[in-house]
Amino acid sequence: MSESPRLIELLKRLSGSLLAIFQTRLDLLSNEVEEERLRIEQRVLYGSMTLFLFGLAIILMTAFIVVLFWDGYRLLVLGGLTALFCIAGLLMLNVLRRMTPVKSKLFSASLAELASDRDWLNSRP
Repeated sequence: MSESPRLIELLKRLSGSLLAIFQTRLDLLSNEVEEERLRIEQRVLYGSMTLFLFGLAIILMTAFIVVLFWDGYRLLVLGGLTALFCIAGLLMLNVLRRMTPVKSKLFSASLAELASDRDWLNSRP
């Protein structure tokens, strides 16, 4: 009968330890989700600002070139610039398609910690 209180105490400590490990892993997981969200927000913000500024620069450059050649070659210049921008857009689309499969490993730290926990539990007698 003296083993029963020790067994109960051992089970309480074990369950407490498992609960603490689970809570730590859950905190790590929530931190990783928050970091990923912030990283995505930053990229969207900076990407939007970059696209806006480059778009404005392209519009102004196009207007400048057209006005420069207004008297003799305005239609030819407009056609050439349109073709140039379409080709550049297609090249950027190709680059974007190549970058799409490359993803950051979300939850990699959590998965590594869970794997080490599993290894630790499996190595215990």
